Amino acid sequence: MAPPSGPVRAPEATGGDAGTRIKAARKEVGLTQQGLAAAVGVSRQTIIAMESGDYAPSVYLAIKVARALQAPVERIWG
Repeated sequence: MAPPSGPVRAPEATGGDAGTRIKAARKEVGLTQQGLAAAVGVSRQTIIAMESGDYAPSVYLAIKVARALQAPVERIWG
C-alpha cells in the first residue's frame, strides 16, 4: 500500500504547535523566512510549510533548523 499523497501534517505538541514556535524563534534571532531557508538549505516555501504545520521535516532538517534558530531541538519540536 502506497503512503498517502499530499502534505504531511506535523503533530501538535504541548505549548503551541511547532510552526508557531519556529516562527517565534525565527523572529527572536532576526531571520526572515528567506534567511532561515538559506541557512538550512531549503526553499522559502518549505519554511512556510513548516510554520503553517503542513510539513514535518526530517530529523536532520529539524536539527539544522534548531541550530539556525539557536534553540534546542526540544524547544522547537517538543
